[in-house]
Amino acid sequence: MELDDTDRRLLRALQRKGRMSNADLSEAANLSPSACHRRVQRMEKHGIIRDYVALVDARMLGVPTTVFVEIKLQGQADDILDAFEKAVARIPDVLECHLMAGSADYLLKVVAEDTEDFARIHRQHLARLPGVAQMQSSFALRTVFKTTALPV
Repeated sequence: MELDDTDRRLLRALQRKGRMSNADLSEAANLSPSACHRRVQRMEKHGIIRDYVALVDARMLGVPTTVFVEIKLQGQADDILDAFEKAVARIPDVLECHLMAGSADYLLKVVAEDTEDFARIHRQHLARLPGVAQMQSSFALRTVFKTTALPV
């Protein structure tokens, strides 16, 4: 599906405030409400808009600590990668898992209450992941910038 400038305006507005009404969205994109609704439905149908979510404040939920974990596996065989990916997807404290190019095979983004909580997560979950040869954790001291909005 090709996106035109109007579609991009709609996406930028929705990424800033996903709960805005169709009337407000149509005004922001300079469209009639019905044309706006049709365009949004079309982008949903084609998978450009995947879902609508609430962005929750980690501090307010008691998990203000962010840890990035680099993982090197024992090998690159499909069965090793598949077993690792299935196991890591079941850890609720892992927010993101990326297969990497470079020195690490995977990069995880983990949230925790504090260093003691991360030690628990490491002991109970991360250390038990299949195929892991080496793991290195880095604690974020402060989040300087964070967004979920893609450049459109």
